Amino acid sequence: MVGWIDDWWLRLLAGLLGSGLIAAAAYSVRSLSASGAWSAVVMGTGFVTLGEPVWFGLLIAFFVSSSLLSKWKRKHHAKETAEAKYEKTGRRDAGQVWANGGAGLMLCAANALWPDQGWLFAYIGVMAAVNADTWATEIGALSRTAPRSVTSGKPVTAGTSGGVTPLGSAAALAGAVFIGAVAALLLAAPQPAEAAAGTPGGGAAAAAYIAAAAAAGLAGAFADSLLGATGQAMFRCQVCGSETERAAHCGIAAVKVRGFAWLNNDRVNLLSSLFAGVLAWAIGQWML
Repeated sequence: MVGWIDDWWLRLLAGLLGSGLIAAAAYSVRSLSASGAWSAVVMGTGFVTLGEPVWFGLLIAFFVSSSLLSKWKRKHHAKETAEAKYEKTGRRDAGQVWANGGAGLMLCAANALWPDQGWLFAYIGVMAAVNADTWATEIGALSRTAPRSVTSGKPVTAGTSGGVTPLGSAAALAGAVFIGAVAALLLAAPQPAEAAAGTPGGGAAAAAYIAAAAAAGLAGAFADSLLGATGQAMFRCQVCGSETERAAHCGIAAVKVRGFAWLNNDRVNLLSSLFAGVLAWAIGQWML
């Protein structure tokens, strides 16, 4: 692979140093747990070692934008009320880090071994989906309009899996487009490995990246909501009676009321991002 730094060991050192500094900063401001920080170091080092700047640039864009949104809205009462039902809140742990970035790292590795523009389109779709879902969760929780079930269209309480709002949907689209725009900017000047892989440049390519990110990211976010409303394991608290993603609530074990026990929030995120990746790959094949 022809890389942005020719020597792989220099990329490895750069990745280890850069991801270590970012993970340490994220841990200090409570954006990552200890397990999440170590996972971020491993993942970031892998992206820098194996990929061009666009690969780890999109990961950084997702993490920084989502962390800033989370910090900005952390003390908002509506968001706190909704988050009481979520399986995980606040600091991202190892499971969340790998659910959001693990598929992307596999695509990056595949591109390093068998360079092809399809891997990049799939990656853009994966990152657009996880970013869209995160932005929808962070901003949609502030909606003054009650969420509605993605399956029935009936109003549901804030924080219910599968509940969507116009504000959250708009935030999802914005988050997806953001990833596409970052990708277009990072690829504005052709990079050695991308040129070898046949990755195009120019205005048509930029439009393709943004269109693929927008369509696949939004579709992935709705797929996440659909899985959350149907297959994800949901529980009912034996104390307060609320429906929650958590197996324990109010200090005691909750009762499972629907869904598959193995399908938790992290796996829902992973499956929906994989769906978005396949869709973005197909869009890339069609547009270019």
